[in-house]
Amino acid sequence: MNRPGTKTIETDRLILRRFRLEDAEYMYHNWACDPEVTRFLTWPPHKNTEVSKMVLQEWIPQYEDGSYFSWAVELKEISQPIGSIAVVKLNEEVGSADIGYCISRKYWGQGLMPEALKAVMDYLFDEVGLNRVAACHDVNNPKSGRVMEKAGMKLEGILRSAGKNNQGICDEVWHSMIRSDREED
Repeated sequence: MNRPGTKTIETDRLILRRFRLEDAEYMYHNWACDPEVTRFLTWPPHKNTEVSKMVLQEWIPQYEDGSYFSWAVELKEISQPIGSIAVVKLNEEVGSADIGYCISRKYWGQGLMPEALKAVMDYLFDEVGLNRVAACHDVNNPKSGRVMEKAGMKLEGILRSAGKNNQGICDEVWHSMIRSDREED
């Protein structure tokens, strides 16, 4: 496994980049304060921009670690972040990563998150050298599963009562892509 850290990735409509402290305002207003966005996540909506700023103050120093991967999802059209995507669990021993993501409700259903997820998966396979990239969603949040499918992940199965989010204990639906899946395309 290589340790290139979080590098900028560009897609047709997005720039995936490191967070900056000045993103706190956008983070708060565009997605972090919205209870609908955080409904199936593990963290509560931010109460104010100070909470978003504190989160970024925690994340930004971690960029010095080459095995830390966390991107602001910036929409080129408006030059501001509208969401985030990150490796939430890295297992170097088997070369696998679990991904978490969220995006402003205003941009749901436009194919932006599958575009970001696909780009991050390509980076993790090609630059980092991982063998497996996975993600899960609450069984009651199938739209997140569609993001995974559109990005090319395959359904693995449901782990009953395996997760906890803002709704409580939940069944997790897992999707993944392994290196050999890419060769099949």
